[in-house]
Amino acid sequence: MQKKQLNTKTKVAFACGDIFGGGAFNIINFLYPAYAALTLGLGASLAGIIVMVSKIWDAITDPIMGQISDRTSSKMGKRRIYILIASPFVVLSMFLLFFPWTFDSVGVRFTAALLSYIFFSTVQTVVMIPYYSLSSEISADYTERAKANTLRLGFSVLSSIVCVAVPNVIINAVGQPDGYIAMSLTFGCLFAFTLLIAALFAKEEVITPKCNAKFSVKQFVRPFKSKSFCKYMAMHICSSLTMAVMSGIFFFYIMYVVKSGNTFESGGQGDGLGTVAAGAMFAMQIVALPIYLKLIKAKNKAFTYRFGAIWWIVVALSLLFIPSNLPDGMNFLIFIIAVLIGFGVSGAVLVPHTMVGDVNDACELQFGERTEGAVSGLLNFANKVAQAIGVGLVLNLLEIVGGFVNPDPGELVAAQPQSAQLVLTLFMALTPLLVMTIGIVVSTRYKITKEKQEQIIKFNLKYKEAQDKESLEEERQSILQSL
Repeated sequence: MQKKQLNTKTKVAFACGDIFGGGAFNIINFLYPAYAALTLGLGASLAGIIVMVSKIWDAITDPIMGQISDRTSSKMGKRRIYILIASPFVVLSMFLLFFPWTFDSVGVRFTAALLSYIFFSTVQTVVMIPYYSLSSEISADYTERAKANTLRLGFSVLSSIVCVAVPNVIINAVGQPDGYIAMSLTFGCLFAFTLLIAALFAKEEVITPKCNAKFSVKQFVRPFKSKSFCKYMAMHICSSLTMAVMSGIFFFYIMYVVKSGNTFESGGQGDGLGTVAAGAMFAMQIVALPIYLKLIKAKNKAFTYRFGAIWWIVVALSLLFIPSNLPDGMNFLIFIIAVLIGFGVSGAVLVPHTMVGDVNDACELQFGERTEGAVSGLLNFANKVAQAIGVGLVLNLLEIVGGFVNPDPGELVAAQPQSAQLVLTLFMALTPLLVMTIGIVVSTRYKITKEKQEQIIKFNLKYKEAQDKESLEEERQSILQSL
């Protein structure tokens, strides 16, 4: 099979799409729980319910969008047409998500915030499910696809750094509540512009026919028949769930444990330590990417995932030994831990994104047709349900078990009880151990290597061109058994 290289314009345009994926994820995960609980005055429990309900809605709509894109036929293909149509709505959804609702009734503020989050989730689904499908369609070549997705992950992590560090700068410079409006419009416009670039110029190399199968629940769950998909999904869910829990309570941990509520800026992120630490963590993910890419070449993707996961677990456990109300002179400890965690996260969270194309090839081997949309939709369904349960559970336990003190809208509580501090510390330190260990065990059973993936691609091509497909059934079953 002759290797076809992707041109730089296509790679860069494709990578631009994940500026929204990585950036919005971190604005929402790091900022929104504290924004809903503190600025809107809803408390940790109601903030957790908003996140949980919205992500469950997201989970339901993701596989539906995957099915829709698989059944689409347009001049722009199956995927990019939706990115083009939905990108302008990103601006509106960001604006509504961080609109500082000032209704006197807690119930009305809760309802407004919930509907805003659901609207944002719907727009995100329409954009990102087709975009995720492009990750395996951007190139048919294993190496070129890995390069394109590595560049995409680099853009995503760079966006994550900016979207962790800059939003609070804008909010504090403008002042509340207008700062949230300025921040949301600034990033909404940025995300819409970069998505337009992806829609117009990230032309896919793998052109697949429109799926004509009947739209049904059976089509949703069909990827579960693939052993490779199930293993991949378990690994991805573990890393995504761990990251969601950690990011959802990160600023709570900095405010109420590390600094014990003693020092605050108007934005509620302490003395800036949280912003700096989070930015450093994501910066390290970019630095670590080339290292993990070399490790993938030297070993394989599953080994690289395990390496990052184990690193993450070990470093996170060190948080058990960080005292509350850390003296300013020892802030560097949090900075160092954040950097070291970032190195592990780069392997455990980002490497699975390079696997999805290989898994789609394995699904084609099993089902005889490309089903990227269904795979992406089902993967995100399970992913979002796990995140909803994880983040919702943590924030509710923080209030119910930890006795988290809820502030009035726009006000910050100077301190939290030791029970709340303990809950925050245990979730930050032990979630990687409890969840990522499952991912590590599953990864030992993931069998797709570069050689195996090349074997799958060659067979899929031969199967498409064969007149007598039944004569290839024994070979197909043999490859499937090896997975």
